[in-house]
Amino acid sequence: MVAASSEWRLGLRIVAGALALAAALRLTLPEKDAGMLAVRHRLVDVGVLVSFATAVLVLAATVPDQPS
Repeated sequence: MVAASSEWRLGLRIVAGALALAAALRLTLPEKDAGMLAVRHRLVDVGVLVSFATAVLVLAATVPDQPS
């Protein structure tokens, strides 16, 4: 909803924050409580989530504004 209201950078920051939160939860929760966050080994899951969060933040910061 945020991205649809022309605040797409804020929407991407929210997505990146959710990915970072998922990484923190995967790192701290026990295996039985991790649910769908537990796909692979713990460090692989955390690494992938942090990488995606970083990539989304970098893209949101570096994509230039388009002229109207």
